[in-house]
Amino acid sequence: MRAVRVLPLSPASHVVHKLHGGDCAWPEKNCYVDVWIEVLHALGLEPAAMLGFTVKLDFEGDQWTFFKPSPGDLSMLYGIEVSELNVWRGDILTHATHHLSEGKLVFTEADAYWLPDTQGSDYRRQHTKSTIVINALDVASRKLGYFHNGGYHELHGEDFSHLFRQDFPYDPTFLPLFAEYARLDRIERPSSEELVRLAVNMLRAHLARAPLTNPVRRFAARFPVDLKQLQLEGLALYHGYAFATLRQLGSGFELTARHLQWLTSMGQDGLESAQAAFLDISEGAKTLIMKAARAVNTRKPVDFSSALGEMAVAWDRAFDSLNVCYR
Repeated sequence: MRAVRVLPLSPASHVVHKLHGGDCAWPEKNCYVDVWIEVLHALGLEPAAMLGFTVKLDFEGDQWTFFKPSPGDLSMLYGIEVSELNVWRGDILTHATHHLSEGKLVFTEADAYWLPDTQGSDYRRQHTKSTIVINALDVASRKLGYFHNGGYHELHGEDFSHLFRQDFPYDPTFLPLFAEYARLDRIERPSSEELVRLAVNMLRAHLARAPLTNPVRRFAARFPVDLKQLQLEGLALYHGYAFATLRQLGSGFELTARHLQWLTSMGQDGLESAQAAFLDISEGAKTLIMKAARAVNTRKPVDFSSALGEMAVAWDRAFDSLNVCYR
């Protein structure tokens, strides 16, 4: 299998998008939306245009929505077609080499234990499922260029061998991880005016599917029960809980605010109040994630009802304002 590459990138040359910049409350959101932000940025497209889907963020009872851009939105805005990759050979490298040679990017689940960009967190410390985007692949030299979280990275050698199970004996119980490919041959680059029109139409459609009742208020009712249980089970479980709840809540609505900020910069009026309210929720979640960690560690009773109540009021304020503009 020959070496293949789609985009002419290197970790040294790739400049991350401002949605992953140091001024963000949540530099990393979740693995799937993070890689799309950087892929679109590397393609010279505007990631902020796609973020209207975050208004559908909801509390699902045991977690907040793991928010992701839909294939329909990506196709409508940018002309990018996303399809599931059938790893029928059981070996993603053969499939990835083929699709990259045709100019398609390959999205795949991966074990962060073998991803050196997670140094200091998961790398060589714990096995965690994440999503990467394969852009450059050299199987013979065991080298990989990939998007992950908020950047573009490379790995090689032992990390490559373990990530793709090279030189391991055949294991009939191993199931291939989920993968997709993104076709880039029909990319569309609409004018600024057309991009705004498409983004506003999508925002309206997503707003019509927003939660029917205030999800922050529902979360506030559940949180004391969860916190009491987490204080019994410890910080290890809390970290998973915090990612599934407070991080998705905070980072999701920060992206909503950034979407509204972009629309405002493109000439849309009346969005400042909603933008400020979504940022209030995001900042509230950022504060709460740290204070709750201390509460779990000390096992002391803490009442977070006031902070959560303020975040719930901000949700009402945000959606009242958005509905005036777009419903």
